[in-house]
Amino acid sequence: MSTDPTFAAALAEFEAAWNDPGTTSIELPAVDVNKTLAEQYEVVPPTRMTRTQVWDMETKKAWDPLTYIPYVVTDGVSWARRDLPDGRNHLRSSIQKAWLDDTRGRVLEDVYVSPATQQALFLGRPTMTGPNGEGLTADPYQPLFHVDHGVGGTEEEPLNLWRIVVLTEKPDPRFAAAFDKQAAVGGLPGFLEVYLTRDLGVAVRRR
Repeated sequence: MSTDPTFAAALAEFEAAWNDPGTTSIELPAVDVNKTLAEQYEVVPPTRMTRTQVWDMETKKAWDPLTYIPYVVTDGVSWARRDLPDGRNHLRSSIQKAWLDDTRGRVLEDVYVSPATQQALFLGRPTMTGPNGEGLTADPYQPLFHVDHGVGGTEEEPLNLWRIVVLTEKPDPRFAAAFDKQAAVGGLPGFLEVYLTRDLGVAVRRR
């Protein structure tokens, strides 16, 4: 954890890893939130999401993964939140399901949030100091990874954006295949379904 961090420096770190020829970089197709809601869900009461709401979900999920991505994360905790000149930063530890199988292990993330660009960066770390001063170590069950969650589109027609770079030594097509399979399922990401139900009080059911 840098003593003088910025969101810009975190984004530069992400982009350097993204452009490294040895890593595995994957970008999922942008999700048109309201189009997907209308075409693939029964929604009661009828609801359209705004870009502001999708960004609100991203900020809440960044701090509280256990609530918003319980299908991936167990035992999640965040700490050391602080303001930056161009955003916010905190640390996060969670037990996460592996990308390629059902193995679970500890993931440590240095999280950077930019309200200006509406991006949340999750930079994987091998070690960090925990909330009580204890040393934490990421489990070696899969490579470290960085994730960029973002919001695009307009206020009335928001897009959910997502890309990941797995810090492999050479590109690993197994990760691309796993995410292609995930994208092919369609629908909204699970965290948007959670937000609709929990925060907006909307009942959603996939058709």
